[in-house]
Amino acid sequence: MAGRRTYRCRAIVLDRTKLGETDLILTLLADDGRRLRAVAKGARKPGGKLAGKVQLFCECDFLLACGRSLDVVSEVSLVDAHAGLRGDLERVSAASAVCEVARLCCYEDAEDPFVYAITARALSTCEEARDRSHLNLIDAAYAFKLLAHLGWRPELGCCVACGDEAATRISCAAGGVLCESCAKDVAGAEPVSAPQLAWLRALIGATFDDLLAAHVGEELAVWLLSMAHRWCATHLDARLRAMEFAISC
Repeated sequence: MAGRRTYRCRAIVLDRTKLGETDLILTLLADDGRRLRAVAKGARKPGGKLAGKVQLFCECDFLLACGRSLDVVSEVSLVDAHAGLRGDLERVSAASAVCEVARLCCYEDAEDPFVYAITARALSTCEEARDRSHLNLIDAAYAFKLLAHLGWRPELGCCVACGDEAATRISCAAGGVLCESCAKDVAGAEPVSAPQLAWLRALIGATFDDLLAAHVGEELAVWLLSMAHRWCATHLDARLRAMEFAISC
């Protein structure tokens, strides 16, 4: 690494891609909100000094050496392994959905510390959730909170087309709720009940601690996650496979 400029940052491991027989390419969410990509040499070697420190979901302090196309991991110090996510398929799938949305919402040249903070909190909350319904609730809340922060906040108070407060349908493409009259002109607008609307508002407005303590039924939690998936897929213009898997679990 002699001669290369180095820098330190705290980051969450969002994704890992195999490179050759022993190396990994890491996609990282830095604490300033930027997305970084770096090579971790020897990270696939069992028992290697990096193997246990660059697992998915881990929060680490990195020393990175600047490279021409990819930076190179020089040192790693584990901060939070989020060990409560390991060995549990439901928690892994929920955490994977969080990281998938984070990966689509952070950029190499855009600093936004909120993205790191909410992602770290969501991963911790996935460790704390007591059942599958609350995992679905946390995933849905994370997606709506993050996209609302980035400018894709759903209109849930009145019809997005005419302002009528008697909204009975919702459309991700239209940007929120619709009255019956306006919904006739919007393909795919689906019915939404008052309790469902109240929950959608709570996903954005309530804290993760509030959501962990809330009572939510399995069917409603799946609906909320499905709605979050459609909202993300529509406004991020991407397929979210990890979230699809979480819905199917």
